Amino acid sequence: MMRLIGTACKILACAGAIMLASCSKAPDPQTEARTEFNIGWSIYAGWMPWPYAQQAGIVKKWADKYGIKINVVQVNDYVESINQYTAGKFDGVTVTNMDALTIPAAGGKDTSAIIVGDYSNGNDGILLKGANALADIKGRQVYLVELSVSHYLLARGLEKAGLKPTDVKTINTSDADIVSAFGSPDARAAVAWNPQLSVMKGQTGVTEVFNSSQIPGEILDLMVVDTATLKANPNLGKALAGIWYETVALMQRQDSKGKEARAAMAKLAGTTPESFDSQLSTTYLYTDPKAAVAATSDPALLKTMMQVRDFSFKKGLFQGASSADAVGMAFPGAKTLGDPGHVMLRFDESFMKMAAEGKL
Repeated sequence: MMRLIGTACKILACAGAIMLASCSKAPDPQTEARTEFNIGWSIYAGWMPWPYAQQAGIVKKWADKYGIKINVVQVNDYVESINQYTAGKFDGVTVTNMDALTIPAAGGKDTSAIIVGDYSNGNDGILLKGANALADIKGRQVYLVELSVSHYLLARGLEKAGLKPTDVKTINTSDADIVSAFGSPDARAAVAWNPQLSVMKGQTGVTEVFNSSQIPGEILDLMVVDTATLKANPNLGKALAGIWYETVALMQRQDSKGKEARAAMAKLAGTTPESFDSQLSTTYLYTDPKAAVAATSDPALLKTMMQVRDFSFKKGLFQGASSADAVGMAFPGAKTLGDPGHVMLRFDESFMKMAAEGKL
């Protein structure tokens, strides 16, 4: 699961957010009607339907239906994929809810989350050596990717255990190095995501004391699109919704077609079918568009995003902002969170609703 936050890049983006909040914007060349679009993605179990759909011709099928062309482009570095989207190279990108807020939205790019694809249901976890309760983390150094969903998971775990952030000391560790770092005898606590998490759990004396299934729906994986581009080209949103729901329906099938689809996704992810299925087991996919619409319209989402933005603000990810309200968010039912005059992240359920009603 490549879902970390690039600290330096985020600081630049957030600094830009404050400038953009107080300055008039230049005309956006992406707002006119177009026929070709680029969508970025990176490897994660819940996002593998996108490259598979391109390989299987499902992307072309839905793009042709709406008279457009969609290029689904892999970026090996997750943060880079979001930075490229924020810079305008991509019209849409796969991203977590936290990163959608703290990179493009905080950077002044009006962004719409049009597909709530899944939530981490155990793909992210807190590990301890020589202990079996989260309370035992007190006083330990915790290895993790700082300012990432791992950091957010740690904060939520500490909160539930009645502990404070100051009860631990975090050690910033890249996702590429965390497995080997945790292998050191001196490393006694860590937070990680799959596939690294599953490898680390296999070490002797290691216990998973908290995971994302205990905060269901808080670490969301999304497809987001530039709002101005979407407004000028609604057929892009329709095609993306059609692609997503056809593909996830296929991958859920237990017959040979479904097995072949999952095996192909595993290969695209560089893993085995068994490992991929294991990662899917801790990924709650919204395969039914009605369920995705319900989750997006649920007041619980606003509460989740309040927790996410408050965490992000406290960690300095809205650098220069005097309040967590600096970056506004919009939700179904005309609900807003933060500055209603500076809404930069919108949860738009309309295309998922079209899919649910068979109107695509």
